[in-house]
Amino acid sequence: MKLPVSTEWLLHCATSLAQLEAGATASAAQLAQYFDLPAAYLAKQLQALVKAGVLTATTGPRGGFRLARPASEITLLHIVEAVDGASSPYECREIRQRGRGALPTEECRNPCILAEKMAEAHEAWRRSLAATSLDEIITALPPSAPSRTRLRLTGAP
Repeated sequence: MKLPVSTEWLLHCATSLAQLEAGATASAAQLAQYFDLPAAYLAKQLQALVKAGVLTATTGPRGGFRLARPASEITLLHIVEAVDGASSPYECREIRQRGRGALPTEECRNPCILAEKMAEAHEAWRRSLAATSLDEIITALPPSAPSRTRLRLTGAP
């Protein structure tokens, strides 16, 4: 499965925002500079997380983005689905019933075993992402990472 590059961007941005002090924000421009990303495109992508309820956005001179709820309540699946949706990347088109190798109809009454296995793999992937919160990600970072992120992202210690 290949996800768009914006998925990586938003996973990292949400993780960085999770390292800020409560109530602190970072602008799209700050996040873009922090990760050397195109600011206009990143700002558009961040809106997907706002729409999904992962982030909140405020306007004004002290405006920016912050988590909409505690990091312990935001999973990697919330972020991935906000960007990429929830549909499976695999779509069975029943090619087993076409061409020179077409199976007889009576042998295709059960769902395609390949489609079943791909659906199982997709569900396992979703369960894994749903079981991992931003809080768990932050906990796994080196102890110095949150203060370094705050300093380099927003200038606050």
